[in-house]
Amino acid sequence: MRPPYKNPMRPADRTRLATSHRTRLLAAGLVATAAALAACGSPEQPAKDPAAQQAALKPAGPKPVYGLPGMPPVENPKDLYAANRPNNLSPFMKTVKERVYVPNTNDNTVSVIDPNTFQVVDTIETGTQPQHVVPSWDMKTLWVNNNRGHTLTPLDPRTAKRKGADVEVHDPYNLYFTPNGKHAIVMASLDRELVFRDPQTMKRQHTEPVSCYGVNHADFSLDGRYFIVSCEFSAELLKVDTEKMKVVGQMKLPFEGAMPQDVKISPDGKTFYIADMMAHGMWVLDGEKFTTPKLMPTGKGCHGLYISRDSKEMYIPNRGEGSISVFDFGKNKLTKKWWLPDGGSPDMGGVSADGNVLWLSGRYDSEVYAIDTHSGVQLARIPVGGGPHGLAVYPQPGRYSLGHTGIFR
Repeated sequence: MRPPYKNPMRPADRTRLATSHRTRLLAAGLVATAAALAACGSPEQPAKDPAAQQAALKPAGPKPVYGLPGMPPVENPKDLYAANRPNNLSPFMKTVKERVYVPNTNDNTVSVIDPNTFQVVDTIETGTQPQHVVPSWDMKTLWVNNNRGHTLTPLDPRTAKRKGADVEVHDPYNLYFTPNGKHAIVMASLDRELVFRDPQTMKRQHTEPVSCYGVNHADFSLDGRYFIVSCEFSAELLKVDTEKMKVVGQMKLPFEGAMPQDVKISPDGKTFYIADMMAHGMWVLDGEKFTTPKLMPTGKGCHGLYISRDSKEMYIPNRGEGSISVFDFGKNKLTKKWWLPDGGSPDMGGVSADGNVLWLSGRYDSEVYAIDTHSGVQLARIPVGGGPHGLAVYPQPGRYSLGHTGIFR
């Protein structure tokens, strides 16, 4: 028979052991209590939603884009032209007549073309030297920029007629709108100003003087917080803070005699392209860093830049040689070149709502070209007035307009 067990510990040791045991029990209780509170939630730390916890375990998607205050949200950070898919028309756009509006700079008129018949169906009188036909931010008005007449002529796209009296605006060579619709921006080329105006009344809100000469074209960053401007006559580029309405960067292009024209951002928002009619190509620019761009040759007199409806290609008219280069964004190179069969001077324009036709003005030939975007075949060559320039194709897909002949997002 085993003898009775006797604890060999001294009384002091037994006291320390008991104290240690009670401490461990207390600690375990505190841990359990904390876990229970975390599961149930407390006033300071609300309980986590199981769905949110599950979502947190999923792979992270594209980073959210924190855009310019008041700007419509960026639906797809990988493709800022995602809203421009074929015939993705808003309810208002479905009421718009299908027309192509051609400003004839030398004749002070706008030729109106029916794209279904390739015929001029109307001629609208404007102010002196109309340069571009520009869709308003809400896409409900087309503004004709009468550069030397110092006015804007409003057109109603539902009727393809005038929409009231001309509005006095000094030196409106081109016109843009901030992505939040808060301001219109007049490119006052000869005045050397960027003039921020009310987008409805066109009353002057802020004037930003510039030291470059010939501000003419622009495009906005993915988040809308800045835009890049070309200065045609001094071979410079500007970077402008949209909200502050201030020039924050300026550079001279590294080409003697450069003459930058149209500006367009890539679908992923990482790169700006600037057409240059004297460098005969387009500049490739990192807008964020705003460092010296590189030149990609396209053809003589590179002038306009237009994105395909699937965001995969960009059409580049070369005004000095009668051709259109096609740039592939995925391959990051030029893949095709289309030649107008009888030559010509393809300039500014736009893509049809269904994406099948590229419309371009023939600046020095008093004509307009309709080109099949799949084959590059010329579909029509339409006589218009003298000096046709920045034509607009309507209706158009998209949620809002940034201006020029139609930059839609």
